[in-house]
Amino acid sequence: MIFKGWDWEKNKDNYWLTPDNDAYFLAERFQDLGYKDIFDLGVGLGRHSIFFARRGFRVKGIDISEYAVKHLKEIAEDNKLNIEVKCANMLSIPFPDNSFDVVFSFNVIYHTDTKGFQTVLGEIKRVLKNGGEFYFTMISKNSVTFKDPAYPKTFVDENTLIIDAKEAEKDVPHFYVNLDDIKNLFTADFDFVSPIKEVETTEILPDGSFKEFSKHFVLHLKKR
Repeated sequence: MIFKGWDWEKNKDNYWLTPDNDAYFLAERFQDLGYKDIFDLGVGLGRHSIFFARRGFRVKGIDISEYAVKHLKEIAEDNKLNIEVKCANMLSIPFPDNSFDVVFSFNVIYHTDTKGFQTVLGEIKRVLKNGGEFYFTMISKNSVTFKDPAYPKTFVDENTLIIDAKEAEKDVPHFYVNLDDIKNLFTADFDFVSPIKEVETTEILPDGSFKEFSKHFVLHLKKR
């Protein structure tokens, strides 16, 4: 198994400081359902941990980056936010069974290979309560980075590759899925809260035009 997280100290993109738009809907939903405990798997610079904590949730999280963990701890302490964050890898989550009402993971859990993903998924099922919800993203095999033979990359296994990336994402593995993979991975233990979405990420070129970069599935599940 391989895994590697982003080097957040090299991040230069303010995108990773702003919560995803879906977080606003999710916060209202989780409050209506009476959920209290959220696990942010891969906190990064803390954009979602901070967002949920400011709305009254008890947030715990992990990240493999010592820089990211230190950064979030300082923000939480300065703002008296209910956030506990640990430097740990997702293959061995350092929290007890049935700890959380929600597991939230945005563009994180696919940063491993096929075997590693199976381990991560087992850990998520372990710490998530029965009836709890799992909101996350997976990178799609419809991405140009996967399907275009001309795109620079190195295959680790049939589902996993390391793309030609620089700075924070250099040498980070990506585990790709399609709809059949999603069915095989998740339907035995989860129900779908909402339909699967596939969203496209584009890159703005120097001439102002747009270039397709990647596609992600957005998944919202409930553990049986």
